[in-house]
Amino acid sequence: MNQSAKMRKNKNPFVKVSRTSTGLGLIAICVIPSGTKIIQYVGRIMDDEEADEKGGMYQFAINEHKTIDGSDRSNIARYANHACRPNAQAFVDDDDEIWIHAIKKIQPGEQITIHYGKHYFDTFIKQKGCRCATCQKKSLKKK
Repeated sequence: MNQSAKMRKNKNPFVKVSRTSTGLGLIAICVIPSGTKIIQYVGRIMDDEEADEKGGMYQFAINEHKTIDGSDRSNIARYANHACRPNAQAFVDDDDEIWIHAIKKIQPGEQITIHYGKHYFDTFIKQKGCRCATCQKKSLKKK
């Protein structure tokens, strides 16, 4: 069974995909303790040349030579939205797998957020303006 088929068959015990104020996002369906591996970021592995050729918003670098193309909708980890003050972070483990894990306790109904990194932020978010909760609060205070 390939990775996509596995993801469709096995529901994630921690999250669901749901509409948020910034589009689709990952929402906690139970209490997620700090340090918990929430969900794996999966997709086809590409070398640097192929990743550069393809481009796109759902690429996630494993290392300087390999990138995951997470654009397939079966990769529900792709719905973790950006936040400047996130409650989770992505990391590459010893098996070159990318996991999103909680960096603080997350309550049911809370959106799972990660910081996308400076390069992604500067390329895709900065010019449009960040819509994370922290930046929205700052924007409201300025008005």
